[in-house]
Amino acid sequence: MFEVDRRTKALTLGAMCFALFMAMLDNTVVNVALPRISQDLGSGISGLQWIIDAYTLAFASLMLTGGTLGDIFGRKRFFLAGLSIFTVGSLMCALAPNLSTLIGGRGVQGLGAALLMPGTLSILTNTFLDPRERAQAIGLWAGISGLALAAGPVVGGLLVDSFGWQSVFFLNVPIGLVAFVVCLLAVRESRSAEGRHLDLPGQALAIVALGSLTYALIEANNYGWTSAIIITLFVVAAVGLLAFVLVERRSTSPMLQLTFFRNRTFSAGATCAAAVSFGMFGIFFFLTLFFQNIQGYTPLQAGIRSLPMTVMIIIFAPLAGRLAGRIGSRVPMTFGLSLNALGLFLFTQVQVDTPYAHIWPLLSIGGLGMAMVMSPMTAAVMNSVPPQRAGMASATTSASREIGGVFGIALLGAIVTHVFTRDLNRMVDQLGLPPAVKARILEQASSGAQQAGGALPSGAGQDGLIEALKASFVSG
Repeated sequence: MFEVDRRTKALTLGAMCFALFMAMLDNTVVNVALPRISQDLGSGISGLQWIIDAYTLAFASLMLTGGTLGDIFGRKRFFLAGLSIFTVGSLMCALAPNLSTLIGGRGVQGLGAALLMPGTLSILTNTFLDPRERAQAIGLWAGISGLALAAGPVVGGLLVDSFGWQSVFFLNVPIGLVAFVVCLLAVRESRSAEGRHLDLPGQALAIVALGSLTYALIEANNYGWTSAIIITLFVVAAVGLLAFVLVERRSTSPMLQLTFFRNRTFSAGATCAAAVSFGMFGIFFFLTLFFQNIQGYTPLQAGIRSLPMTVMIIIFAPLAGRLAGRIGSRVPMTFGLSLNALGLFLFTQVQVDTPYAHIWPLLSIGGLGMAMVMSPMTAAVMNSVPPQRAGMASATTSASREIGGVFGIALLGAIVTHVFTRDLNRMVDQLGLPPAVKARILEQASSGAQQAGGALPSGAGQDGLIEALKASFVSG
């Protein structure tokens, strides 16, 4: 392994951080655009869930294989491939004429992110050989991730207000092109193929299990929870998961090291990672709909109002890591999970007219709870495995986080949609409307209160219906 010059190191670090910022920004920037997308493309809640979950599902299910492909065939090669795919997916989303194309583009973005993300850290590790320089590079890498998380809602709100929802996807195109050119010219190829093999059966079963379960949860309210297709999907997911475990236990080069989960510390850490993402993704998803569709804020105003959570994460996550280094991970993680539970409970008390002065403390509690869990959890997981298996352990934890996010949106969305539809049916029945008008209201309801209110003739109780719609959504 040869030492590289300072200019090459700087360019490599810049390319990796550009790509990381782009991929991480997509976790939060799109949420703020959802209400406008819903209005333009006529999407209900399940469609909006797919816009987020198509990305995170592809990312989560392919991330481990993406890292293996880079190790075997070349990290630079697959980083560039992932970057190209992600950029093309972004262009697909920006130009999407309908919801199906947009969801497909989000899946392409997720595939690209799964190929490029593992390579960012591996390439930095192989470029910065001096331990001190490597630590600084990885510290900047982690800081960029936090910056993207915090900037996403505000950047998204500003772009949507100024240029429309398509701009949150167009943003990725110039960033992706710059990162591609810099990587192509400056980054050296590296690989570590020894002992690494693709686990195609495991990968296929992971996609089947996660995809079937996600589809069943998101579409259950459309088809009916007891419909044949939903029950079949739940069975397929269960069988796929069981088969995945059996295949991974017998594989000589498994995609997922199940032996990690025999370690109680690792299992607890991975579970906490999934649980925290479950809550965070769910809150971000529904909060942006609440702020814009229910309380009438603009996308930028909604983005700014979500900042307390991300700011608390950025400020306190490093402090929590230092605290865990002194007293261990158990105490801060327990405290953080308790705060998360408290924050989620307090959110159940929010009403249609709850002022923001009562909401931002709840966001701060949730953000502090997540911060107290994230760094100590990562430290506990990494300390529970041998150093030579740290890469696989880190990737497994990252996959757990993404899977938690997938099901946070899918499951919480299923609950909200069920309660919303039930309460709205009851309220609309009380209005005594003709069946055709009622059907049109229910069809348009999840696109926003104003759209559904427009289904009534002028002066025929529109204001009352809009308030009923808002109350039904919040009760969910």
